[in-house]
Amino acid sequence: MKISKINNLKQSKNKYYFFALLLALILASCNDNIRSSIPDYPVYLELNLTSTYPTFKNSVNQFLVFKNRDRLPDNNSIGFGGVIVFSDSDDSGNSIYYAFDMACPYEVKSDVKVFPDVTGLPYVVCEKCGSVFNVSYGYGRPISGPAKEFLKKYRATLSGDVLYINR
Repeated sequence: MKISKINNLKQSKNKYYFFALLLALILASCNDNIRSSIPDYPVYLELNLTSTYPTFKNSVNQFLVFKNRDRLPDNNSIGFGGVIVFSDSDDSGNSIYYAFDMACPYEVKSDVKVFPDVTGLPYVVCEKCGSVFNVSYGYGRPISGPAKEFLKKYRATLSGDVLYINR
């Protein structure tokens, strides 16, 4: 009888360790530890979608491009190669926004940028290597060309009528 209780305790302990390990793995996998070839530079944009960018508010499949700091407040920073913001909508029709660094991850130069595709699709294209990236759903996934790495993504948070972009 004592041996079966000991075996039950061992099994119960093993289950505890297994679940603790599983939980640790799940929590570790939730971190966004994606390493980008694009260097980390300060990124902060505060975009008023009512007064400054009214046509971008509630738009779908539209882009805002910030390739330099011209006409931006002093406290704004645009990352390594600039910031490109894409508007999309969720299943309910609500606007959602995604932001990426404009530097091509294949070229890794601040002056070699991706720009919106002229076809009107949710793609951006590198001006030098021709790599095409799909920005829908906020991934920035390469779909053609030599680039294999995703675009460097930034956080886009809408609070009222202000869209905040940061790293």
